[in-house]
Amino acid sequence: MRSSLRTIAVASLCLLFTLAASASAQEPEHIDIASRRELFVDRYLIADLNGARLRLHQPRDEGPVLKFDEPWEGPFCGYVTVIKDRDKYRFYYRGLPKAGRDGSGGETTCYAESADGIHIVKPRLNLFAVNRSKSNNVILAGAAPVHHNFSPFLDTRGGVQEGHRLKALGGTQKSGLIAYVSADGIRWRKLQEEPVFTRGLFDSQNVAFWSAAEQCYLCYFRTWTGTGFAGFRSVSRTTSKDFLHWSDPEEMSFGDTPREHIYTNQTHPYFRAAHIYLAIAARFLPGRQILSGEQAKKVNVNPNYFKDCSDAVLMTSRGGNIYDRTFMEGFIRPGIGLQNWVSRSNYPALNVVQTGPDEMSLYVQHDYAQPSAHLRRYSLRLDGFASVNTPYAGGSMTTKAFIFQGKELLLNFATSAPGFIRVEIQDADGKPIVGYSRKDSRELIGNYIEHPASWRGRTDVSALAGKPIRLHFVMKDADLYSVMFIE
Repeated sequence: MRSSLRTIAVASLCLLFTLAASASAQEPEHIDIASRRELFVDRYLIADLNGARLRLHQPRDEGPVLKFDEPWEGPFCGYVTVIKDRDKYRFYYRGLPKAGRDGSGGETTCYAESADGIHIVKPRLNLFAVNRSKSNNVILAGAAPVHHNFSPFLDTRGGVQEGHRLKALGGTQKSGLIAYVSADGIRWRKLQEEPVFTRGLFDSQNVAFWSAAEQCYLCYFRTWTGTGFAGFRSVSRTTSKDFLHWSDPEEMSFGDTPREHIYTNQTHPYFRAAHIYLAIAARFLPGRQILSGEQAKKVNVNPNYFKDCSDAVLMTSRGGNIYDRTFMEGFIRPGIGLQNWVSRSNYPALNVVQTGPDEMSLYVQHDYAQPSAHLRRYSLRLDGFASVNTPYAGGSMTTKAFIFQGKELLLNFATSAPGFIRVEIQDADGKPIVGYSRKDSRELIGNYIEHPASWRGRTDVSALAGKPIRLHFVMKDADLYSVMFIE
């Protein structure tokens, strides 16, 4: 009996060592960041936080920029997309004066544009007659159900022909997702008559883009966790090499976090770090009623649209079917005033765009199902979604071991007047490298989008390129938003 137990114990130990060795063999010894910009929106690069934390920043409300006040637009406008295309910012959204079934004949796709992302105009395009007049900003009409959730993107894949440089998907469960292409972003045509993808419910905005990191097209689309329209509103994704033939869908994972309704996912590559996908999603809370019936009458909201509420959350992904939900807190909270606490308001537009030398903007729908429905602009510093933050008492952050390519280390950071950041470069085992220790590091003070780290007046780190290192940041009353090695 004892011999048998010993045999079982030895076999179990061997199995454990084998599994450990296998796991070790699969895990890379270090991360290769090359010369990519790395944001601290997750713990991808972080090994240790000591007296420091990851801090979610709240965008600043810059006010209304686009009113949905034309007769063909109305209180049920939705599913906004913004695209920075050469010298223009293009805005796309559903026009819907009266609520109806998804894909109803009353829906159109509307268009607006801007030279700076701040001052937006609605051109009279004279393309489609609505209410017997072509004097409007409609780019699709009579194409139900595509314009229920028509969502375009700028195709950044190399070698794309001019007539296909903008692409879009739209449709419902009944129709499947129909593909469109355009050269100018205003005149669109079907890529083919048949839907390119049918395996989803699609009762929301279904977004696509070319991923340089994964070398394929990605589409993130609406699914539910239960059968049919049951359970939680969720997200799945599919991939394609040609935008016509798509893979079997994969349900997105949200890690070990509480399940929530994700209404629009708005997943897209960040324009300064395309390997990081941002998802500024609408979090929907069905049945969480804030307004009474009397209050709903006062704000003049449609009586069917005030018994729920929603806000915006920040999720990220680095590819595959995984969302990182480092931050469960609200990214954009509903504003002051009961009109902000109605059903299906506070829905973010797709994409974040740069609108100044040190500023980026995102856009959010407000006052849904109300005559005052409109789009507002919110601003952040570049890379400013989240940061490694330390209080006045100070703290530190150490990265995982990684290799890089480049000559200088640039930091995006802000300190208070007495605050600072010092950068120590360590070897893979955590030992300070001679000449790059904390004592050698120059104390960084100020507020910069890009500022080089230096050691005794030297910024050149090219001798360490390709070698496994760690960065150790010692900080006081400071925020570190991103790091990047450059030539």
